[in-house]
Amino acid sequence: MDTREALGSWIDGPKAAAERMGADFGYRGERLGLPKEGPGSIAGPGRRIGALFVDGWLVSLVAYGLIARGDQAAANLWTTPLFYVVTVLLLATAGFTVGKRIFGLRVVRLDGGRATIPQILLRTLLLCLLVPALVWDRDTRGLHDKAVGTVEIRA
Repeated sequence: MDTREALGSWIDGPKAAAERMGADFGYRGERLGLPKEGPGSIAGPGRRIGALFVDGWLVSLVAYGLIARGDQAAANLWTTPLFYVVTVLLLATAGFTVGKRIFGLRVVRLDGGRATIPQILLRTLLLCLLVPALVWDRDTRGLHDKAVGTVEIRA
């Protein structure tokens, strides 16, 4: 087998290359014992990013309108701390934020139970740092979820 054929194109991605070589990754979440589709399955990256944008937009709106009262520089300073506090409070009490609710998502422990307060605090802190959230494994779980033992699923 030609090396180029085995590696495939960068556009195809590692899953396509592995399939050409005979390896099978399975579906997202199979290694975690989650269903392939429907409630309880791993949420796709599009839904998660959409929920994050909704949450960020709402927090920016609150920071601009209520806290900074129209001062853009002050609003920029308050947005990330406010995002942290709102996200922690909503995840700790309900298991989802406004954006996650709109997109039908929920954050749970790997065993399916409610995430603990320390897990939520650390997960949200890592999410605010952005880098862990931008690095995913083959199940599309971010490092912020892997570090604390949580997963974002479809509700």
